Amino acid sequence: MEKLDNLILPKEKTSLAEKPQTLPWIQVAPNAPYFITEYGANWTPIGQNDAITWPEFAGLFRRKNIAAVENHLAYLAESEVTCLRFMLEYAQTENRYLERPAGKFQPNMIKLWDDLFALCGKYGLRILLTPYDTFWMWIRWKHHPYNKANGGPCARRSQWLLCPNTLQAIKNRLTFATERWGSSGALFAWDLWNEIHPAHAENNTEGFSHFVSEISTHLREMEMRLYGRTHLQTVSLFGPVLYEHPAVADVIFRHPQLDFATTHFYDAKTINHPKDTVESAICTGALVREALEHLQQPKPFFDSEHGPIHAFKDLHRTLPAQFDDEYFRHIQWAHLASGAAGGGMRWPNRHPHTLTPGMRIAQQNVTGFLTYINWSELNRKNLNGEIQISSPAFKGFACGDDQQAIVWLLRKDKFSKLNKLKILDRSAKPLPVTIIIPGLATGKFRIYFWDTEKGKQITEMVLEKKQEELTVSIPPIVADIALAIIKIPD
Repeated sequence: MEKLDNLILPKEKTSLAEKPQTLPWIQVAPNAPYFITEYGANWTPIGQNDAITWPEFAGLFRRKNIAAVENHLAYLAESEVTCLRFMLEYAQTENRYLERPAGKFQPNMIKLWDDLFALCGKYGLRILLTPYDTFWMWIRWKHHPYNKANGGPCARRSQWLLCPNTLQAIKNRLTFATERWGSSGALFAWDLWNEIHPAHAENNTEGFSHFVSEISTHLREMEMRLYGRTHLQTVSLFGPVLYEHPAVADVIFRHPQLDFATTHFYDAKTINHPKDTVESAICTGALVREALEHLQQPKPFFDSEHGPIHAFKDLHRTLPAQFDDEYFRHIQWAHLASGAAGGGMRWPNRHPHTLTPGMRIAQQNVTGFLTYINWSELNRKNLNGEIQISSPAFKGFACGDDQQAIVWLLRKDKFSKLNKLKILDRSAKPLPVTIIIPGLATGKFRIYFWDTEKGKQITEMVLEKKQEELTVSIPPIVADIALAIIKIPD
């Protein structure tokens, strides 16, 4: 073994570690709070959370069934998924630690990640990577290699963000990861710490900013030395913590070293335990608006975890696919139309722990709509509360600037029963509706009408906005419809 900066590294390296991948790196657009490639093409995170122990990726470990994993990634690419969120280790079991003991990086895990980065590069998929599985790490702390009782650096889990030895261990892990995989364009961004929480720092948030600065600076310096540029950075937060500890917003949304903001939408009454497919979407729209209000400087934002966690984990219920597909699709569109980047990243919370085929279709249908918008120029403002709708049967979600706007209308007055759950009533009488969109410049606009369920354009029209706000009459709707509104150059 060779020692380097307190790391114990295997001598063997795969070809991936030596040969950079060809995918372009992702950046924040210079003129808008969305993402682009280094060549200036629009790029949007459409995807979900995944884990190296879940069924679709379990075959990577010890290369037990790497062909099945490759087939799955090909399927994701065909479904136009662009982004997967992973944790470098999954601490629910004893055999997926990246280090064991602390500082000794495990060859089987290194090969797993070599293979995953190579396959993602092959199929054009990118990874939002977070170094620790803090959920299971907290619950099963007595087993974790970082526990001092196991020879690790930290005496108590409440000291993770405060202990100098743990900080060094975190830096060492980031050093190893960026040296091994940081050359790859398949790495979208770093989620530097999963669900940062006061419990990780003796129930206090005062040290959060210093902790983030330490690991962010270290990683950026490493990447600049190795590659002359840096991947994007964020830190994720379990959303309800904002209400208990408002000061954490200064770190999550306003830390100067974080390139974009991410939170986890786990509203107890709607998203965590849905009874219908509408209220969770309405809550998503409200949470996006609230998040954007926290951003004093324009910066991309998206939800990097959501799903029916209470129904699945505590009540041991897997939602019926017909219900869950509609719930998933509605959350995606509420998220995108309200001004967040992409459709949000579902935590599957199903048995088996995978998304349904219907959810893959929904992801693909969102991707089809994305091509209407020039995201690199959209200086979006949330308009959920400002858009005017002629009928109380609809809830509106919207964002835009003076040149472009996105609108999604969701029917909320007619349901049918699916067991004890409520889904939209597809036999309801279609209703016409008129909307007024504020903030657009004077001139002509092309409006595209999009069927979110079938993933195709319904029609388009050209309207001219003069002094009054733009008014759009929409053909009768049974369930929902999305609009892309684009100014035609003078």
